[in-house]
Amino acid sequence: MSQPLAASTELAEAVKERMLQNDAFSKLLGLEVDEVGPGYCRLHFTVRPDMLNGFAALHGGVTFSAADSAFAFACNSHGRQSVGLTVTIDYLEAGKLGDVITVEAREEGLKHKVGVYNIRLTNQHGTLLALFKGTAYRTSNQILDSE
Repeated sequence: MSQPLAASTELAEAVKERMLQNDAFSKLLGLEVDEVGPGYCRLHFTVRPDMLNGFAALHGGVTFSAADSAFAFACNSHGRQSVGLTVTIDYLEAGKLGDVITVEAREEGLKHKVGVYNIRLTNQHGTLLALFKGTAYRTSNQILDSE
């Protein structure tokens, strides 16, 4: 029974590699993908001075973008190209310069055409900074078969 799981993890890893080839924005943010699996992604980044808003707090757009990237890796991990339908974010605490932010996306439900994901952003102290929920539409396009 471990064979399908291993194959699914290998697929998620291959999809991540394909996505990262052309993902200039995730690279710009300095996102480091730590782990992917079926319906799952964990990544992290360090808050830099150019990520701060006018009050020296992590800009909400950076927080949103990091969560959106984790969402993308998680919802595409099954090998079918997926696109966001709806997302929401609740900002609970502000990140600060030098913080290491962990972003963890988990699949909560998966159907033929729709997947639902919860993404948590925490700092190095385990403080919950934001909660992001994403609903993805699953197209019929296979990621690794298309060029």
